[in-house]
Amino acid sequence: MIQTAPVIWFDEIDSTNTEARRRAEAGSPGPVWLAARLQNAGRGRLGRAWVSKPGNLYATLLLPVAGGIASAIRFPFAAGVAVAQLCESLLDNTQIELKWPNDIRIDRAKLGGILVESGRLANSEQTWAAIGIGLNIAHAPEAQTQATTCLEVHTQRSGLQPDFILGALRTHLGDALHLAETDFAALLEIWLTYAEGLGQTLEAGPPGRRLRGVFTGIDYDGGLLLTLPDGSEQTIRAGEIELVKQVD
Repeated sequence: MIQTAPVIWFDEIDSTNTEARRRAEAGSPGPVWLAARLQNAGRGRLGRAWVSKPGNLYATLLLPVAGGIASAIRFPFAAGVAVAQLCESLLDNTQIELKWPNDIRIDRAKLGGILVESGRLANSEQTWAAIGIGLNIAHAPEAQTQATTCLEVHTQRSGLQPDFILGALRTHLGDALHLAETDFAALLEIWLTYAEGLGQTLEAGPPGRRLRGVFTGIDYDGGLLLTLPDGSEQTIRAGEIELVKQVD
C-alpha cells in the first residue's frame, strides 16, 4: 500500500506536514505522499524552524493507522531505519547514525530529521499519522544547535535529485513500516545497529531534569533506556540527549 501511494509534488508550500494535517482534518487521511521543492514554513521537532532550500528532500507520508496511536509511536523508528538504509545504499564506507529520537547524522553532523504527528479524524475513531522526513541532499543549512551535512559531501555521485531519493525512500519506508507492524522488536534491533551513543555515557531528558547514565537500549514504546551510576534504570521519553565527553 505504501509503495504504491501516489506522490503529490508542490513547487512551494508552507510545510508538507502542515498540508498533511489539513488533509487529515478535512477527512482525507491518505495514504499519499506530499513532497515540496521548497517550504517556506518548514517545521522540525519541538516547533523548531526547518530551513528548506531547493535541492533537498521535504516529504511527508500521510496514512490512516489501523492500530491507533499505539501503532503510530513505532513510525519514527521505521522512518529512521528506512532513511539510514537508503543513505547506506548511496554512500560508500560512511557510517550513518540515528540520534534518538529523530535525527539522522554522519560524524555528529545532522543529515536529516523525522517529524511524526498524529491525530483522529473528525467525528471518527480512526487515527491518521503524518511521517515527515527532511533530508539534506545538495545543501547543509546552518543550524544553531549542531553541525550539519548533506549527501553530496559524502558521495562521488553527482546530480542526486529529490525525485530519485523519494522514489527509493518509498520502497525502504514501506518495508520498514511492514516490519514495525509485524515484528517491532526486530525493527528496534535494526534501529539499534545505527544508534548513536549506544553503550556510551549520555546526558538525557528535559531541561532541569537531565540524567547522566549509559545508553543501553530502547524499550517497547520507544523510550531511551539509561542505566544510572547506581545501577538503576530510567526510561527517557522526552528531551534531548548529548554524549558526555570523556576526559583522558
